Amino acid sequence: MSDVYVIDTGAANVASVLAALERVGARVQRGTSPQAVGAASRVVLPGVGAFGAVRERLPQPLVHAVVARVRAGRPTLGICLGMQLFAAGSEESPGVAGFGVLDAVVRRFPEDLRVPQLGWNGVSAVDGGYLREGAAYFANSFRIAEPPTGWDVAWTTHGSPFAAGLERGDVVLCQFHPELSGSWGLDFLRRWVAGTRGEGLATASPKALTRRIIPCLDVRDGRVVKGVRFQGLRDAGDPAELAAAYAEQGADELCILDVSATPEGRKTAAETVARVRARINLPLTVGGGVRAVDDARRLLDAGADKVGVNTAAVTDPSLLERMATALGRQCVVLAVDAAGRDGGGWEVVTRSGTNRTGIDAVQWCRDGEARGAGEILLTSWDRDGTRSGYDLDLVQAVSKAVPIPVIASGGANTPDHLAEAFAAGADAALAASIFHDRDTTVARVKDALSALGVAVRPFASGVSP
Repeated sequence: MSDVYVIDTGAANVASVLAALERVGARVQRGTSPQAVGAASRVVLPGVGAFGAVRERLPQPLVHAVVARVRAGRPTLGICLGMQLFAAGSEESPGVAGFGVLDAVVRRFPEDLRVPQLGWNGVSAVDGGYLREGAAYFANSFRIAEPPTGWDVAWTTHGSPFAAGLERGDVVLCQFHPELSGSWGLDFLRRWVAGTRGEGLATASPKALTRRIIPCLDVRDGRVVKGVRFQGLRDAGDPAELAAAYAEQGADELCILDVSATPEGRKTAAETVARVRARINLPLTVGGGVRAVDDARRLLDAGADKVGVNTAAVTDPSLLERMATALGRQCVVLAVDAAGRDGGGWEVVTRSGTNRTGIDAVQWCRDGEARGAGEILLTSWDRDGTRSGYDLDLVQAVSKAVPIPVIASGGANTPDHLAEAFAAGADAALAASIFHDRDTTVARVKDALSALGVAVRPFASGVSP
């Protein structure tokens, strides 16, 4: 068992990184001590958020200790923003200097792409290194496109090629999130902790960003429930057990929506998130009861990777800006419940559909993106729980209106329904009833989608993420 010191950057992925390292058998400490960074056998620098905000949060003695490790070739792992910080700077934060270890500048993706890049993409291997070919989870709006001098590069492509990972000896810098990349990511972490290069799990590598299948767990008082149009809720099982089962079947992400209305319920929600995080190494979005940045941070500290906000954002749209500034755009999901209007179009509804706001749903998605949302979770209130298929007109209208990823939700019954949502422009599809009622599995849905020509993450049956 190896000792690993995880630098507490205050970023959203710290809890997930800690859980994954413990799962592969590492003895983990977290903190911000330069002395501990210098003394530790292995160090991890996680990161999610804005380049400048996180860089300026790190004390200079701590930065010097991390840079000294990397220049000396001592085992160090940088994840996502923890990779980008080693560059000279970033277009995200002009005038803010990076660590200067890489002779590279972090640049934004072209404007014609879906950004942030959220989801599973391919990673090429580094010969004789830690990185093997496979599918990894990414959540980034900026990237390093030119190979820095003196580093071996593992590549991926979103619009054009960029560095998925950089290796130099025992120093590995990853744009992707190994802690959220299932079995392949755990295998990478296990080998890096053990210092075992040149071998390990390799899987089929997609050529581009894949479509995501997301089982949704509506949770009330620590139990999964399901209803129709948010009403008539019935018990559907234990969230940690169901999450583990869906991970085993090949789910790309999990979503937990807390439908408890009381402060006690929100405390239970954080405990549920921690239990689920201990069982899965996949991205986890959590929503419900989020009224302030501190509410979101509490869920992230419990093990969430993204936080959904709905009613509170409608009441106070500036909440999206505050969350994006404090936590990073990639962590902010605007959950929109939309109901059809008699005269056409859709309006935003809140409070389980009981409050018709009169707000145009498509325009609200545009406004939410402009204020800092990194993803839209779009639920058709009319279709929720009905198994009549997604509202494709709604999905298409919102997907055309915003440049960020859109998750279609409400009405799934067959793989054809999911394929139709993807054809309408959705980047991911959320479903609940078909999985909770055991009518099918995620693996079967993926097999059917692949046969229909939909690009999904390759998954080896029986290999638990």
